[in-house]
Amino acid sequence: MERAIDRLEPYQRAIAKVHLASAGIALDALDGKPLVAIANSWNEVCPGHEPLLKLAEAAKAGIRAAGGEPIEFNTIGMCDGISQGHLGMRYTLPHRDMIADSVEVMVLGHGIFDGIVLLGSCDKIIPGMMQAALRINLPAVIVTAGASVPECKPSDSKQLRTKFLAGEITEREMIEGSLQYYSGPGVCPFFGTANTMAVLCEAMGLMLSGSSVLPAPTSVRRFSAEQSGRAVMDMIKQGIRPRDIATTDAFYNGLVVLNALGGSLNAFLHLPAIAAEAGIPLSWDSFEEVSDKTPLLAALVPNGNQTVYDLYRAGGLPSVLKELQSLLKIEAGTVDGISIGEVARNASKGDRDVIKAFDKPLAPTGGVQVLYGSMAPCGALVKASAVPKEQHLFSGPAIVFESEEACHTALHENKIKSGQVVVVRYEGPKGGPGMRELHRVTEVLKGVPNTALITDGRFSGASAGLSIGYLCPEAAEGGPIALVEDGDTITISLTDGIVNLNVDPAELERRRLNWQPLVKETGSNLLLRYSKQVGPTVKGAIWGL
Repeated sequence: MERAIDRLEPYQRAIAKVHLASAGIALDALDGKPLVAIANSWNEVCPGHEPLLKLAEAAKAGIRAAGGEPIEFNTIGMCDGISQGHLGMRYTLPHRDMIADSVEVMVLGHGIFDGIVLLGSCDKIIPGMMQAALRINLPAVIVTAGASVPECKPSDSKQLRTKFLAGEITEREMIEGSLQYYSGPGVCPFFGTANTMAVLCEAMGLMLSGSSVLPAPTSVRRFSAEQSGRAVMDMIKQGIRPRDIATTDAFYNGLVVLNALGGSLNAFLHLPAIAAEAGIPLSWDSFEEVSDKTPLLAALVPNGNQTVYDLYRAGGLPSVLKELQSLLKIEAGTVDGISIGEVARNASKGDRDVIKAFDKPLAPTGGVQVLYGSMAPCGALVKASAVPKEQHLFSGPAIVFESEEACHTALHENKIKSGQVVVVRYEGPKGGPGMRELHRVTEVLKGVPNTALITDGRFSGASAGLSIGYLCPEAAEGGPIALVEDGDTITISLTDGIVNLNVDPAELERRRLNWQPLVKETGSNLLLRYSKQVGPTVKGAIWGL
């Protein structure tokens, strides 16, 4: 087979080999073996990334065993848990596209690689790696670290946080107790964005089947990384590329799994951006169509009190796919070289305490929902599976805040009352800028009964309650949310799929004539560029397109 490095002009090829050899690559490898990039987001800041150093070594061993030569480089990877609740969260969504860009720079900029193993964990990093895989379109396999193994129930961890917020326990007591839940390095054990995107990556065929929920501190996780190295070598030999796998059918399968497991709303942000790299249109209406016919099969946090480790012990994603066979596009491929249908047929029946039967689901339709109406002409999102039934119809007066910080201040000063609709605006991609998660707001707002939250910002995959986000158009673009005033009545109906601002259109037009967008000073050239260049939420908030 012709290698990428062999396509360089002879003199430049020789110079490239000089530089690679001086970095420690064996001359024999440079003369005959396919060169495989190891794109690794390992760091010591994010617990989900700490295991990736050893997993990269396992992937390298698999590549070498299959006749290739691995060459590793790093990219960035932020921890959403650490950046929550302060201005640092403005950087997390932008860094998704920065990751994809940096991998492109390293792989295409050097022009020597025949394939890629992409190692990443956590909320924005897995989507960034998926974007990179489809953009570059060299044979590629994605490897994640897996979740840590909790030593207590999610409800125990939530109780600790509630007690800390109420001043009933000390900071040290909360931390030591929480370490029973976050027991060690690995992805957070709940079914938030990180685990949602890992599972979707597997459902779409871009990582080894059965690997997305393997626990972090296990030999099977390291063995899977080694097998991933072998798999990318098979793809190189057969000429199979990510866009051959991540087809329209693959994205459809991803949507089925997203709804069946009640995954993170952030998938609505990431999947359109990933699909765009493959030239595949993916609208929120597509999500809605799949949700309407997909039953909810698991009660993973925040939809229940079970973790990703429970899903692993119950049979993992293959057992979920087994239940979903009648809905899936079974001919869709995988990096294993087999179809999703084969994966489903060969899987064991899942533990019914975790994975419900298709004909006996937890709920008849999926866990995520798109709302439209005068408040959200282009759509807004809610995790319906995490909303109490008694709040599926809600109407109340608005109390409006121009930022997450202003809302936090009002909460601490007890200014938000039961029955109100809390509106937090100018937190979208442009207005934030950076589209922060308002997870801390959703946590504290639980202390005020019978309230709703509406924002053009977004949420953590762990958020629950009547929290409506991702609203389009955002306030910075002049969407109706920018015109809401304190006391306006807002009506929400999950049954009818609507969120309406009950204000006379003539009054809204009067307000619009006096409206000026709020522009936040960030002191950051990066965020300024992002605000000017980012696309709308409904299309994936892609930076620069």
